[in-house]
Amino acid sequence: MPTDPNSLIYNTSGSIGGREILLFLAALPLFGGPVLWLLPDRSLLPLIGAFFGVGLAAVLVAVAPLGRAALPALGFRRVGWRPVVFGTLGTTALSVAVSQFGLEPQGVKQAMKIAQEPAAFLLSLALLAGLAPLVEELVFRGLLYGWLASRWGAGIAFTVSSLVFAAAHVEPAHALLVLPLGLLFGWLRWRTASLWPSLAAHMANNGLAVAAAAYLQA
Repeated sequence: MPTDPNSLIYNTSGSIGGREILLFLAALPLFGGPVLWLLPDRSLLPLIGAFFGVGLAAVLVAVAPLGRAALPALGFRRVGWRPVVFGTLGTTALSVAVSQFGLEPQGVKQAMKIAQEPAAFLLSLALLAGLAPLVEELVFRGLLYGWLASRWGAGIAFTVSSLVFAAAHVEPAHALLVLPLGLLFGWLRWRTASLWPSLAAHMANNGLAVAAAAYLQA
């Protein structure tokens, strides 16, 4: 634990510090308010795109002061192919197992219903399997994990970031479904010290879900 309380906010180490967290939290309403106000179409897919687009912009603002150190600070470090491949396979198996619980979050049902529409499939795939997991990984396994790990160690970072990831899905059924996945993603981040395995696994999981929804409808 840091002995200097200012080290929780002011960051001079090239890692994620309190400054980056505060910048992220400040940028969210700064960007989100105008985007929501100007959004002409407030159906589900445009709202998802706007929500995660704002999140991505806020992350970029947050890490801008780090310069070239931003990417490694977020966890973009080289890693072998095995954690990526086996992490993705493990995530797929875990996702199938969790789906047997019979929980059907309303938000997931709505998103998958839209993905079943042929005209919306590619956009759904880009948003739900591309932008959404990218932003979630940057926020939870990048910013939050990086800040916690640099202050209180990887164990605390793994536990807290996984729980916050699940809680951020708000709907209780959805939070319960994603908690095991969040723990696996967090473990991959912890075990490899890289964001790539959890990012690849997260994208693959969401992509398979979107593709399965479209295939079942067809």
